[in-house]
Amino acid sequence: MSVSTALLVIDAQESFRHRPYFREENLAAYIERQQTLIDGAEAIGMPVVQIFHVEETGPFSKASGLVKTLAPLRLKPIAVFHKHRHSALIGSGLDVWLTTNGIRRIIISGIRTEQCCETTTRHASDLGYAVDFVGEATLTFPMTDAAGREWAAREIRARTELVLAGRFAQIATVEAALAATSDQVTA
Repeated sequence: MSVSTALLVIDAQESFRHRPYFREENLAAYIERQQTLIDGAEAIGMPVVQIFHVEETGPFSKASGLVKTLAPLRLKPIAVFHKHRHSALIGSGLDVWLTTNGIRRIIISGIRTEQCCETTTRHASDLGYAVDFVGEATLTFPMTDAAGREWAAREIRARTELVLAGRFAQIATVEAALAATSDQVTA
C-alpha cells in the first residue's frame, strides 16, 4: 500500500496547558476531531507525523517534561520532528522526510490554528504541496487585539480558514480529508 499523503499533527503537546492563555472551553471538541483524524489516517495506512515545538526555556523546553503528546490524544507517529520556528518546515528535517517518502499532499491539524498550523500551511503551499487544512482538528485560544477587542477562538479559526481557502489550502472536514486520501490508496 502506498500513499502520497501524510497527516501532520502540529504542536499537540502538554506545553500549552502551562501557558496563561490556555483555556479548556474548546479542548474536548478539538480532542475528539483530532483523534478521529488520527485514527482514520492510521486505519487507511496514511503516515502520521508528529511535530513538537521546542524552546530553550519554559514549558516548551525539553527539560520541562511537557514536550509530549497532549492527553488524552493517542497516536503512533511514523516520524517525530522538533521545530523551533512557527513553520514545521524550517529546520526540523520534515521537508527532507516528506521529499524522501514521496509525500506531495499534507493534511494540517494541531495547535494553534492561526499560528503554527497556518504558517506551516502557507509554507507548504509555497513549496508546491497540496494542502488540506482541517480547521475542526485545530485548536486555538481567544486573543485580544490592540484596540482591546477579544476575538473568540471560533472567530480566529473562521478568519484563518477564510484567508487560506483557495489560496494556500483546501479547507476540509475530518471526513473529507480522509475520504480524499482513501481514493489515493493503491495496492
